[in-house]
Amino acid sequence: MYIVTNRIKMKPGFAEKMAPNFSRPGALQQMEGFIKVEVAITQNLTEYDELNVNMYWETLENFEAWKTSDAFKQAHKRPEASSDSNEPKKESPMLGSELVITKVVGLVEATTTN
Repeated sequence: MYIVTNRIKMKPGFAEKMAPNFSRPGALQQMEGFIKVEVAITQNLTEYDELNVNMYWETLENFEAWKTSDAFKQAHKRPEASSDSNEPKKESPMLGSELVITKVVGLVEATTTN
């Protein structure tokens, strides 16, 4: 199993607002080898917010298939302002991101006592 983490730096105050966008049901759930996604916010940062989107995959090939899919492109498409709108283009709250890929090599789970 692999965990692909997208560490996203955001302007302060935006992580809580943006987090639900990364855990909506959709095409990702239908992808072969997809296990789950977790969204977490790093605590105790003051200069920026950090959102961590952890995607769990059976294989790296499964992740690559997602990354090159039309569903991925659609999910990551930025909303366009209508051409007849006088609204200024919205500035992105994202300051940058880093993709970290890790392979799970050990696991301990809680035991239940009844």
